[in-house]
Amino acid sequence: VRGGSMAAEWERQPAAAVLTLLLSLGASALGLLRVAPAASLRPAALSAGEVHRLITYIFVYEDLISLTCGAIIIWYFAGSFEKNVGTAKYCFLTITFAILSAFLYLLLRPVVSRVSAVEDAKGFMPVAFATLGVSTTRSQMKSTLFFGVRVPVVLVPWFMLCIAWVIPHSSLLSNLCGLLVGEAYGLGYCFCLDFPESVGSKLDRVFPFSLLKRIPGLKYIPGSLAERRAFESS
Repeated sequence: VRGGSMAAEWERQPAAAVLTLLLSLGASALGLLRVAPAASLRPAALSAGEVHRLITYIFVYEDLISLTCGAIIIWYFAGSFEKNVGTAKYCFLTITFAILSAFLYLLLRPVVSRVSAVEDAKGFMPVAFATLGVSTTRSQMKSTLFFGVRVPVVLVPWFMLCIAWVIPHSSLLSNLCGLLVGEAYGLGYCFCLDFPESVGSKLDRVFPFSLLKRIPGLKYIPGSLAERRAFESS
């Protein structure tokens, strides 16, 4: 019975992280099949009025290798972050981090492009680096093991940034922008974007979050820390 219970719990994944993964697969499939043009973030597209790219670029991948890497990143980073902050806050912060990273990327791109070629921003990785920046700046740990070597926790995202450079079609600039946004938020410089757990609990009861709760096979993470702990212990 215990094994069956554990298997059932394993199958239930965080609802919003799964939704993020499905949106990425759907949006990327349209591009890979040439059904729709690539929707990466580039200044020309915004000048043409395609402001939706400030958000939708995080769901876009242009080849199977980067899509596979993106799926793994979403599965790990998005799921972990949602479990820590709750489903409603995860959705809010994902959109917020995507937009802020996009604006910073667009601001820095003309400067960086003078000395080096700049990839268009696409994929979930900037948001993943933002969540990593939040986690490491707010972590109580001083150091951790990184590939078998003990390093300060605050340096882990920067080592990860160097590793991410080798992922095909990964934009170093957009990843850096995501990391800077996440660390600024984690250090409290974006306190106006934070909302108390009481607001998160209220959001849990309204659409579309009330709908996410009802999807079978997925785990909705409550906005209140006390509710999350009670949910996990049950």
